[in-house]
Amino acid sequence: MDARPIGIFDSGLGGLTTVKKLTECLPGEDIVYLGDTGRVPYGSRSKETIKKYASQDAAFLAGFDIKAMVIACNTVCSVAYEAVDTAYEMPIYEVVSAPARASAISSKNGKIGVVGTAATIRSGAYEKAIKNISSGLTVYSEPCPLFVSLAENGRTSGDDIAALAIAADYLKPLIEAGVDTLIMGCTHYPLLRAVISKIMGPEVTIIDSGAETAKMVAADLGKRNLLCSGKEKGTIKYFVTDSVDGFSTLASRFLESEVSGMVEQVTIE
Repeated sequence: MDARPIGIFDSGLGGLTTVKKLTECLPGEDIVYLGDTGRVPYGSRSKETIKKYASQDAAFLAGFDIKAMVIACNTVCSVAYEAVDTAYEMPIYEVVSAPARASAISSKNGKIGVVGTAATIRSGAYEKAIKNISSGLTVYSEPCPLFVSLAENGRTSGDDIAALAIAADYLKPLIEAGVDTLIMGCTHYPLLRAVISKIMGPEVTIIDSGAETAKMVAADLGKRNLLCSGKEKGTIKYFVTDSVDGFSTLASRFLESEVSGMVEQVTIE
């Protein structure tokens, strides 16, 4: 048993998809969440800048004596995971391997699509992870840089004309390629699931990287005997590096629970 909290960080709001799923898998765990909303998005940054931001995010969370850390940002996982992982002795979880495995299991025709930030797609992280599972799978990747902005600004409805138009443009090559499985390779993107699903159609399986990672974390912490026991409901602390109000509004809507008054603005540089 280990009652210490789990730390989770992302460049902004997207990591809340992992928080939501993790609390469903492990309701008794305490969580400390950092959203680096003052510097979002990470996807258009250089490798050096992403590594610097990731190191600062991780150091902030480590100050809470956490027992494990989840990097709920595909961009960081693709570019700076090793730098963070080697800096700490605790388990550090990334959000690439779990959805890669899920997509390999799901695909029937061997054609898997990946959407993510420019940095994630440029890194080829998902292609490498999927090819390591099976060389017979074909991966089609498309950067969708405006998806993060749509998610952060609440333009997530399946009836949002602008969101649908942007998604149709981004996803067209994947539809033409005939993918039957699509990985949302950014933890912001599940906020746009209704939009993405509407464009891709019901025959395409959508893989949520945050949800798959939460399952993996829950299982691995259990194997390591690091789960907290004896509590029915854990606590969650939210920290952001920019406006508390904007984050609180969107977070409450997505988590389907009120977070107003639970979010604190911090400086981590």
